[in-house]
Amino acid sequence: MTDGILDLSAVVLDGSARTRDDAISEAGNLLVSVGAVDPAYVDAMHERETSVSTYMGNFLAIPHGTNEAKGSIKRTALSFVRYPGHVDWNGKPAEFVIGIAGVGDEHLSLLGKIAMIFVDADRVEELRSASSAQDVVDILNRADA
Repeated sequence: MTDGILDLSAVVLDGSARTRDDAISEAGNLLVSVGAVDPAYVDAMHERETSVSTYMGNFLAIPHGTNEAKGSIKRTALSFVRYPGHVDWNGKPAEFVIGIAGVGDEHLSLLGKIAMIFVDADRVEELRSASSAQDVVDILNRADA
């Protein structure tokens, strides 16, 4: 699932954000740092959040940009930030924030695979206890198995 889509440098195991908006920026800036999106995409992630919450349940939020921001995407990519103490996402605890940027409709299959991981309590626990970026990538890649 993550081959070429989730760079190890876009995995943070102890996020620094303490608010929803800061978490969106942290996930978005990781996408910028790996060259997947222009900085304007991060603004579009915030804009999306004002119209519809990207909190998915099960301690997971998947912030992403608006359809109008598609031009800011250079390549399909994910970022992964874990917040051991969780971030308050409109009254709900987000422990995992996965930023997503998809060329065309590529984000749709990624969303489906991420959803399948997060309905599996054992897989969520593995992500919670992962000790390296490579562990996270390996756990997410098993979604294809």
